[in-house]
Amino acid sequence: MANVSLRNVRKTYPGGFEAIKGIDFEIGDGQFCVLVGPSGCGKSTLLRMVAGLETVTSGEVDIGGRVVNEIEPADRDIAMVFQNYALYPHMSVYNNMAYGLRNRGMPKPEIDTRVREAAQTLELAGMLDRKPRQLSGGQRQRVAMGRAIVRQPKVFLFDEPLSNLDAKLRVAMRVEIRKLQRRLKTTSIYVTHDQLEAMTLADILVVMNGGQVEQIGSPLDIYRKPATTFVASFIGAPPMNLIRLSGDEIRAQFAGDSRSAAETGILGVRPEDLAISSEATADGGITLNLTVEAIERVGAETFVYGTRARAEKAVSATPGELPEGEVIVRIPGQDAPAIGASIRATAPRDKLHLFSADGRNRIDI
Repeated sequence: MANVSLRNVRKTYPGGFEAIKGIDFEIGDGQFCVLVGPSGCGKSTLLRMVAGLETVTSGEVDIGGRVVNEIEPADRDIAMVFQNYALYPHMSVYNNMAYGLRNRGMPKPEIDTRVREAAQTLELAGMLDRKPRQLSGGQRQRVAMGRAIVRQPKVFLFDEPLSNLDAKLRVAMRVEIRKLQRRLKTTSIYVTHDQLEAMTLADILVVMNGGQVEQIGSPLDIYRKPATTFVASFIGAPPMNLIRLSGDEIRAQFAGDSRSAAETGILGVRPEDLAISSEATADGGITLNLTVEAIERVGAETFVYGTRARAEKAVSATPGELPEGEVIVRIPGQDAPAIGASIRATAPRDKLHLFSADGRNRIDI
């Protein structure tokens, strides 16, 4: 096991395209770090730089106290699990898992011990003689993980390993990966574009956007206090409601708060923090008068999509009333207002988030 440190890491491709724009963070020994962000944000490129599959333009990648920029992938003491399994179709499960160890000249008895221990851990013990074509997608992914486990590396790298699986199997494999990592206590870096996958797996979450880090922290800290509007809308499903406010509107909503009184900014509130109410909110909360446009029933909860037309009065005359835009309200159960109905959604002050006008900074309120 080992710490992984990235120090001002940059990647610039020929032609001048900067895919990674100076990233700094450290992953502690045994931690599970998840890199999450939209397609093209640089998360897979960053993972491949740690693996040695992409060169580092500048900065340092440190694994276990050793800078590995110029070290070949095979000598970095890492093991990687890919999205497409990358199994040898003509080899049995046993031989797929043993192949890398044989190439390193490991004695046969030790290879056999490692392969059978990994197979037992991954519930593959009865499948060692099968070929990949005889396995399900989830079983193939477990073989790919077994091939990494037998290496007993300092660091596991996962590049969207569940993307090819169906939704039900993804949930099951996500749980298995987390249980396995906790059992092995191996430092791990995992790439995904799925924010739910990221939230449930990570000890430390790194939210990326445009080749940069937007925020680093524990999943719950990032969820409760997103640093930017990008993080606020990316982490959480449905995404946070964001409402642009003028300076007058902010002064009406947060009267007496010197930190926000002069700001023009963006107010955020999560769908689950809104409630449908017959009365307006008090104590500095917000009230949204909405017309229901759509309903999504997803079992134990329902998503209500509403729109609000701008009131004739200025918001400053009606503190707590906010301007127009689509708003999502998440309510428990399957009962929901009718399409076209008028409803009032409220949220208390302690559930509100305020960001600067450009969305790049969080403002404490």
